[in-house]
Amino acid sequence: MRILFATQIDETPLGDAALREGLARCAWSLAEDDAAGNAWCEAEGYDGYTSYASLDDLPERFPEFGELKRHLDKAAAKFARDHYWDMEGLSLVLDAIWVNILGEGGHHSGHIHPGSVISGTYYVAIPEGAGRIKFEDPRLAMMMAAPQLAEDAPEAARRFVYVAPKEGHCLLWESWLRHEVMPGQSEEARISVSFNYALKRKG
Repeated sequence: MRILFATQIDETPLGDAALREGLARCAWSLAEDDAAGNAWCEAEGYDGYTSYASLDDLPERFPEFGELKRHLDKAAAKFARDHYWDMEGLSLVLDAIWVNILGEGGHHSGHIHPGSVISGTYYVAIPEGAGRIKFEDPRLAMMMAAPQLAEDAPEAARRFVYVAPKEGHCLLWESWLRHEVMPGQSEEARISVSFNYALKRKG
């Protein structure tokens, strides 16, 4: 048997407890002071806080995000190598990074990240019962009359895979992969930092 066209999701530990504590402080500070971000969350019905629509310079604002960016740059470069991408004349650029704070019941509906090549999330604080991230088989719309899977189908054969985030770990995937955050069951906040990398031509 051959396995073709596999979808890879990379999981790697990044940073240390001090970095996570610093990022958590930054996240709560932003949630308190970012009037534009809070207004967007209220208008869009976002159950929590995100800086997605308000701030685009976190690594310049906070040294903690600058440190995280250095870790993410290395992880993104490894991701490109693991996918055998020809990077001659190209570079990966972190072109978006934002904070997410979700409380009990907080979720994020299914979506992709157009205009990027690598997307991912770094998990700062993950209480027990925090929402899992759900990935969808990108071939789903083309399966037409395919039968249901057996209950004991392995993860690699499933059409939806639910990944429980781990504090201090980073997940990376190709930006076309549809994903969503499931509702959380914890009263404590789920804090994460999401990001996108785009391809830029050198010179």
